Amino acid sequence: MGMGMIENFGGARAFSRNFGWVTSDEQGVLSHSRIAIAGLGGVGGAHLLTLARLGIGAFNISDFDRFEVHNFNRQAGAFISTLDQPKVEVLARMAADINPEADIRTFPAGVTEDNVDAFLDGVDVYVDGIDFFAMDARRMLFRACAERGIPALTAAPLGMGVAFLYFKPGGMSFEEYFCLEGQSRQEQFARLMAGLSPAMLQRTYLVAPEAVNFAEQRGPSTAMACELCAGVMGTAVLKVLLKRGPLRAAPWGMHFDAYRQKLSFTWRPFGNRNPLQKLLLAFIRPRLHMK
Repeated sequence: MGMGMIENFGGARAFSRNFGWVTSDEQGVLSHSRIAIAGLGGVGGAHLLTLARLGIGAFNISDFDRFEVHNFNRQAGAFISTLDQPKVEVLARMAADINPEADIRTFPAGVTEDNVDAFLDGVDVYVDGIDFFAMDARRMLFRACAERGIPALTAAPLGMGVAFLYFKPGGMSFEEYFCLEGQSRQEQFARLMAGLSPAMLQRTYLVAPEAVNFAEQRGPSTAMACELCAGVMGTAVLKVLLKRGPLRAAPWGMHFDAYRQKLSFTWRPFGNRNPLQKLLLAFIRPRLHMK
């Protein structure tokens, strides 16, 4: 990008069409906010680009993976031109192409116990984009956010919809909600699925159940779900940063399914220890294709 183009960028002009839905002062708050996003695949990449267009001024982003052909159906950075390139480098370029004034710190080895302090340094909100099966990293990050008082949000792409959870500092934690401690890997996956999707709105239109294989750590996904996740997440991040309007925190959850045109709010005190969740887990466990 030429220096002249960058000089003519003008953040106030670039994000001026946000005005009306946010005030000029609120846009300033967004431009001075830092968001951490772990995982830049289906949802994480879409989160980054949506938040960059919202005018968020600083990001810490992480991913250790490279783009492959099977990413093309849903991932924002997946193109023929980016095949085999590191996701974190591609998405950092794309975000900088939207806002060349943004401060983007990259973590190409992913987030570990060794670098989590740096990853969360100065962060106002953590946005979860980690792969469903990366259980240890997800637990570590949500625990670190709870310890540091950082709001942590996750939006799961389910079928052709989105399931959203907000873990508010001082409120119910990720571990208290999902109840994963001491459980087997298979049981952790079952509890993650049950906690993300208490309403299970997507279950009625899975036409090829064999596509879900927990043993091979793969499952079907759609671009529509990822884009819905980004819209819901971007709005939630705005509300948290600007302290505008209510946002229901865990044990509340929200699930919107565009295919079924249904919206469901769930309330699960005690998380996966709730009697309704125990019934749901009994339904889910036999359907996990684990070996």
